[in-house]
Amino acid sequence: MGSDLRGEEDLLTGDRRRPVSSAPASRSAIDRPGLVLDWPAMAAVSDGLARAVEADGSPDVLVGVLRGGMVLAVLLAHALELRDVRSIDVTHTTSEGVNATKTLRPTVRNPRSLGNLLGLDVLVVDDVAGKGDTIAVAIDLVRTARASRVRTAVCAVNEVNWFATRDRDPSEALTYIAVRCQGWVIFPWEKL
Repeated sequence: MGSDLRGEEDLLTGDRRRPVSSAPASRSAIDRPGLVLDWPAMAAVSDGLARAVEADGSPDVLVGVLRGGMVLAVLLAHALELRDVRSIDVTHTTSEGVNATKTLRPTVRNPRSLGNLLGLDVLVVDDVAGKGDTIAVAIDLVRTARASRVRTAVCAVNEVNWFATRDRDPSEALTYIAVRCQGWVIFPWEKL
């Protein structure tokens, strides 16, 4: 089902355990497992995702999962020249810190923010898929809003968390995956 964008850009290839950054990471970021992305890396990610999405047909609506998915959704909206960008607030952590504790189930706030999706082609966008529960809930909400087609795009899949709870590859559940990594992902808009 899904498509990994490995090899799209030099920035997105190689050892995913090292920071993907054009600038040196702070000492605290180096001590953390996973992936550190900077703005040039995010530009490469959004360009690669936009090319993959366009190859399958541009969606009518982008739905960003708040908060980090909204950043990627806006980048994709510009790349795809789409104006209809909506948000859904689905959280699965108790705080914003690195390796934050997970809640038992994702929490949804204000599902009406999706508006009318009847008959529309929707791309659900999130920054990271850990266990995949958050984006699964977002997909269900979009389908309940009666979208005719639902695709997903994620910047990164944390394979440590994914395979701890699932026995199938992320590409079987997610349409577009930019980067796979082993551990927590730190994005340029987060504190390091």
